[in-house]
Amino acid sequence: MRTKSNFLRCMLFAVLCGLAALSYADGAKKLRYATSWPPGSIGADAAKLYAEAVSEYSEGEISVKVYPMTLLNAAETSSGVRDGMADIGFVFAGYFPAEFPHVNFLNETSMQLHNIKDELTSGGRGAAAFQGAISEFIMLHCPECQDEYARQNQVYTSHGGTSRYGLLCTTPVRSLDDLKGKRLRIVGSNWARWADQMGAKSVSLTINEVMEGLSQGVVDCTVSAAPELINLRLMDVVTDITMDVPGGVFAGSSPTNVNRNVWRSLSVSQRRAMLKAGALMTAQGPWQYIEMEQEALRRAQENGARLHSANENLIALTRQFADDDIDTITDYYAEKYDIENSEEMLADFQDVLEEWVQYVQGVESLEDLNDLYWEKIFSKVEVESYGM
Repeated sequence: MRTKSNFLRCMLFAVLCGLAALSYADGAKKLRYATSWPPGSIGADAAKLYAEAVSEYSEGEISVKVYPMTLLNAAETSSGVRDGMADIGFVFAGYFPAEFPHVNFLNETSMQLHNIKDELTSGGRGAAAFQGAISEFIMLHCPECQDEYARQNQVYTSHGGTSRYGLLCTTPVRSLDDLKGKRLRIVGSNWARWADQMGAKSVSLTINEVMEGLSQGVVDCTVSAAPELINLRLMDVVTDITMDVPGGVFAGSSPTNVNRNVWRSLSVSQRRAMLKAGALMTAQGPWQYIEMEQEALRRAQENGARLHSANENLIALTRQFADDDIDTITDYYAEKYDIENSEEMLADFQDVLEEWVQYVQGVESLEDLNDLYWEKIFSKVEVESYGM
């Protein structure tokens, strides 16, 4: 049975490669985009808009067909893009800590948003700032990050981020005592350390497993952004929501990583079009999450879920954890993944983040954010050599 299964996989791979070769034969590029987000979610809708943008910016020279939650699941996408099963893929770096240690190191510092004045980060501006900072740093200032993508035969062309992270649960969480012993679905070792310090237990599940995990009692909560109530259809299983803790944002995904061989087959103008669409994709993520947060919370309450506030003690302990964890993050990645310049990298990244907190203060629309990301990041890429 295993031999037959392997044979069928090989045959499928050969057919897909053959189709890809045929799609390039007439000079028109027809690219397959795999995303593990289900139809109707922010991720799937953003993928459709990205596909339209690629076609527009390339003046019809490139078309993108989106496969939402069909061609590859979240755990398969990185290797699938690497091996050419998909030309473009939504890659969650957090699911692959050994493959993307520098990228995940930067992502796990997001709880430092606790240390920035609330008036500068409220209304989703913290998420937009962190998204801009990490995108700029990876694309323009982190050769180690670029090397990680290259080793996976991928080219980084956009970044993905969310609104603030809270607790979406099947039981009330308001205090430290409420958290003790709870099983929390977590992506990111920073939140795992927070859970451990608060007396909870972290469980690793992909986005495709969260619904089942909550409904079957495998986990009591997922540490996620509120829009996942809609995106992952958690509305039917989540009964209690606490958004005050743990905070931070998830910015450990690359929504449009391109197979490197495909990227190199593109002309300079086509690669520039892909990057321009990548800037839009980078802006869409946090903006759509920010806009959907209150809608998701309202709909959840209408569906019977209860919205709780964490008590002052739990909030204070979380802020203290965020302060202390910066040193833990640098030591952890230095020891586990041999990131020798972790302290220097973090200091440089914090400088970039401070700049981005100021950049986003005047942003009032998706168009504003897209223009800002293009001006400050994507337009500065040397398209002739990038990813080559």
